[in-house]
Amino acid sequence: MRLDKFLKVSRIVKRRTVANEMCSLGRVLINDKVAKPGSVIKSGDRISIQFGNYVRSYEVLEVNDNVSKENAANLYREI
Repeated sequence: MRLDKFLKVSRIVKRRTVANEMCSLGRVLINDKVAKPGSVIKSGDRISIQFGNYVRSYEVLEVNDNVSKENAANLYREI
């Protein structure tokens, strides 16, 4: 799955266009490497996102295209 789509489906970021812009600006890392919006995400990957002055890190637990709002948090674990 594409990184920008995963961020939107998991509800880490509200909109896919915002996720796309964050990736394009180099604010998103996958396994400590700068990621592009089209980078492929798989289970076990670690995502770090810079939100303003702070950085949040997540571990991808599961990758699904369609997830309900209630189950979105089950796709990742905050580190």
